[in-house]
Amino acid sequence: MNTPRSLSIAIPAYNEEKRLPRTLDSIAAYLDRRGDSAVEVLIVDDGSRDGTAALVEERARRDSRIRLLRNPGNRGKGYSVRHGMLEARHEWALFSDADLSAPIEDLDILFEAVGKAGAAVAIGSRALDRALVGVHQPLWRELSGRAFNLLMRAATGLSFKDTQCGFKLYRRDAAQAVFSRQTLDGFSFDVEDLVIAKRLGLKTIEVAVHWNNVEGTTVGAFEGVKSFADLLGIRARDLSGGYR
Repeated sequence: MNTPRSLSIAIPAYNEEKRLPRTLDSIAAYLDRRGDSAVEVLIVDDGSRDGTAALVEERARRDSRIRLLRNPGNRGKGYSVRHGMLEARHEWALFSDADLSAPIEDLDILFEAVGKAGAAVAIGSRALDRALVGVHQPLWRELSGRAFNLLMRAATGLSFKDTQCGFKLYRRDAAQAVFSRQTLDGFSFDVEDLVIAKRLGLKTIEVAVHWNNVEGTTVGAFEGVKSFADLLGIRARDLSGGYR
């Protein structure tokens, strides 16, 4: 077990009423085992049309570590993650998908990695050790992801094998510097954030984590196509000095 440290966990949520109870139970049990002195769980409601917000409010009344943040309508995953990470109060901030495709226990792996490397950012990766992937995505999505990664490398110069895993840990000062410069609200925000981190000289490491695909993704075909186009915008913005 790592030395307790203050921790914020930000989770973007859009129509997650059914999945959040189990997720919040898992996170609460994990935090209880860690015994961290200062923790918070920020659920960012992205204009959900179900009972997501009401569920989180009810949980927050029972657990003071939980806090509900509301977006001004449905703004996208990138907006939600930025909202949560900029609201984070503690020394380290993790953002995780609401389905916990990467188990919350693997946060210990990220903490160990940043400690050894002296890094400001650690990104969970499904590609470094595919033996840790238990339940795979449909084949077309895996192939699309690999194609996206190849184009991402060509467009940005980043060397990471998996930028899209929703399990990333930032030191708070790094989170504030990166997410305050993020401009994208859609699903390619991860790439933009890593380009910003590189431009700011923040040491970023890629760490293999366990991962299991969970059905029920809200990523549509249009968002997937737009993510490819966004790479050109990220490159242009970086070359023009937009992230300095």
